[in-house]
Amino acid sequence: MRVSRIAIATGVAASTVLLLAGPAAAHVSVQPQGEAAKGGYATLNFKVPNERDQASTVKVEVNFPADHPLSSVTPEAVPGWKIDITKGKLDKPLEVHGKKITEAVSKVTWTADGSKIAPGYFQQFPVSVGQLPEDADQLVFKAIQTYDNKEVVRWIEEPTAGGDEPDSPAPVLKLSAASEDHHGGGAAAKAGDDDKADDKAASAEGDKKETHAASSSSSDTTARTLGIIGILIGVAGVAFGVLAGRRRNA
Repeated sequence: MRVSRIAIATGVAASTVLLLAGPAAAHVSVQPQGEAAKGGYATLNFKVPNERDQASTVKVEVNFPADHPLSSVTPEAVPGWKIDITKGKLDKPLEVHGKKITEAVSKVTWTADGSKIAPGYFQQFPVSVGQLPEDADQLVFKAIQTYDNKEVVRWIEEPTAGGDEPDSPAPVLKLSAASEDHHGGGAAAKAGDDDKADDKAASAEGDKKETHAASSSSSDTTARTLGIIGILIGVAGVAFGVLAGRRRNA
């Protein structure tokens, strides 16, 4: 009885934790592929979960920060979704690679066009962005999620340092320290992956050669052993034949 009560109490506690943690975790978020370094470029994934049991997400709007405008915003095509890019004039032009940029993307909207985010599923919307600011530690992207039952959820509340997470937090991108080439961690990561792949291939080739050598050595040893056994069997057969002949003559 005591064990059963403990098990029930543990189950209830775990269920309570899940229920309390679930809603807080299921919100629109943004994560870089690799790292998002200050002054560099990055590919961001906007992850949009469906929070409703009886409705599907049919529209997602992501607003880009006006205080740190990005000169380059290129969304990746997502099957079943139409993409609209909204641009706005900049109060202060940006200078990128010696060119003055007078407008920047202020919003990207994905609208369902043959697809939806059904209950229990999520969808990622990739966007290539740059040049990331060098004078900021994070970027806040306010998002609006629309369901097919006309419900609209606004993920626009900015988190505060040391404070509790808001009920409808906006996606926040943390920026890492500036890299030397100002292209984020993608190139370095790829180079590292290539080096690891080369090392792995070389190791595999070495293992293959060692295995082949061991196999050849083993085959030679087996052949010699079988040859010796054959000779012994032959000698024994000859001896047996000789003895049998002598017995018949006797």
